[in-house]
Formats: sequence, C-alpha cells, structure tokens
Amino acid sequence: MSDYNQTKPSISIHQAQQIVDEWINTTGVRYFNELTNMAILTEEVGEVARIIARRYGEQSEKESDRNKDLGDELADVMWVVMCLANQTGVNLEEAFIRNMEKKSKRDATRHLNNPKLNP
Repeated sequence: MSDYNQTKPSISIHQAQQIVDEWINTTGVRYFNELTNMAILTEEVGEVARIIARRYGEQSEKESDRNKDLGDELADVMWVVMCLANQTGVNLEEAFIRNMEKKSKRDATRHLNNPKLNP
C-alpha cells in the first residue's frame, strides 16, 4: 500500500479513491455498510456546517471551536464520499467530469443572466 504521507501533494480523484480503498481494506478492516456511511457523512457535513456558521456566519464562535480545522473537516466529508463511491462502484473522477460538462451546458448563461447575482 502506498503510504498516504508519501503520496504526491497533487493526486487525482481516482488515486484518492484508491488510497481510501487500500486504507479501508488494510487498516480499516472493511467498509461500514452504505447506510452507516450515509449517517457518518451527515455527521461530517454537520461538523463543517458548525465551523462555517460560527466562523463566517452570525453565530458566535465558542472557544472550543476556534482551533477546528475547516480543511480537515472538509477532507472528512471527502473521505466518506469516496467510501460511498467505492462501495457503490462510482468512479468519482469520471462522474465529476460528466457533471461539469452537464453544468457547463445547462448553466452556460443562467448565472450571467440572473439579476440577483448581477445587480
């Protein structure tokens, strides 16, 4: 298994999915089932929401939240998304490319023509 500490700083989504899969099958023993991972994903998104609401929103930030690392919490979300993708046979790199193509066609002028975004 390639040690994640030795991985190049720039990796593809596909490579990241492989790293997650290798880690799960060696260190993690096995994947949690899809429903458990969905619940974990919800929990991780909640942790991101807490940081955003307190650091960038109108809620006051508690002392215990000041040292929370938003990047680390976002990476936790990515981790669980990659687990779910691996479990369900989704190649996220291919899916992302298709999704960007869809958005580029569908929304080519949508946001440019939105008076709420362009007062």
